[in-house]
Amino acid sequence: MSEQQINVAVLGGGSFGTALASIAADNGARVRQWMRDGELVDQINSTHRNGRYLPAYAINPAVTASTDMATVLEDAELVLIAIPSKAFRSVVQAARPWLKPEQILVSTTKGIEQESFLLMSEVLDQEIGFPHVGVIAGPNLASEIADKQLTATVIASHDPLTRTRVQQVLGCRYFRVYASDDRHGVELGGALKNIYAIAAGMAAALGMGENTRSMLMTRALAEMSRFAVAQGANPMTFLGLAGVGDLIVTCSSNLSRNYRVGYALGQGQTLEQAVDSLGQVAEGVNTVRLVCDKARNSGVYMPLAEGLYHVLFDNVPPKDMALSLMMGEQSSDVEFVLPREAVQQAHRNSTGTSSDESGGDGPERT
Repeated sequence: MSEQQINVAVLGGGSFGTALASIAADNGARVRQWMRDGELVDQINSTHRNGRYLPAYAINPAVTASTDMATVLEDAELVLIAIPSKAFRSVVQAARPWLKPEQILVSTTKGIEQESFLLMSEVLDQEIGFPHVGVIAGPNLASEIADKQLTATVIASHDPLTRTRVQQVLGCRYFRVYASDDRHGVELGGALKNIYAIAAGMAAALGMGENTRSMLMTRALAEMSRFAVAQGANPMTFLGLAGVGDLIVTCSSNLSRNYRVGYALGQGQTLEQAVDSLGQVAEGVNTVRLVCDKARNSGVYMPLAEGLYHVLFDNVPPKDMALSLMMGEQSSDVEFVLPREAVQQAHRNSTGTSSDESGGDGPERT
């Protein structure tokens, strides 16, 4: 980090925003954190603890919290926005009067806006329109970051200054920050993996083994990249931390909120019960509906996401959906190496039937 002290603002009082605020302060930044809850503000300022989300984590005392947006944003060079997607736009609109074009605005939210299907950085573009915009995504379980376990993330931006400044402010001995210029791909990876974390949690609750989990994550990665490429992302991005890296951790850990929702569903709880018992936002539930609607309209085939949609919203038992997915056609493994169309044509040449006729009532391919 540069010798000159940098002013950092964090909007949001959740676990990840709190962890990033403390890291920036550890690195010498002057950090102010905004949140709506006055009691939580008082707790952070007096005890240096976020009792709601990270009760055991000792926050750097240099982090000061406030409910006053103007105070938090005053003189901030870097603004980290750690707000759930549902409230993201409204908070950005509230912050707008105190934001300046020279500031660096970085979203840490892994979600999609329901009404518009915009990613959070696109909401920033629409509402603010400033040149320095980026996103952070990766395998970043906040509780492990708080324990100072070795962790890596990605800062994605078309703007070199944004990438460099975030690396300087947040990079430290236990938190590594890697750069990408595929903002769209990195952000989609962060949002899409939440879908498959729910599916992985269900599979674990149903007693499915390691072979199943490996298959699920690998086919999920193929499905994520297929959808993202249709939206203009670079498929190579999904080989990195925001793709396969984030997918692995969220599909493997009960620290993942979306995994825990899926596990509860696999145990027989309703969606409402699973979400209520979590007590926090699980972005994947909303993302399933949004992505499936978009995929249908765009002609992108997503059998895993579609199957999960039926479990969440059509009351299909998880085990029944898992069995139906295994009835689908066996198609290409890595479609950017061997296109699915080539496999389907080979099947037609061999059997004299179209690939759509060979899969029974199950999905065409996974």
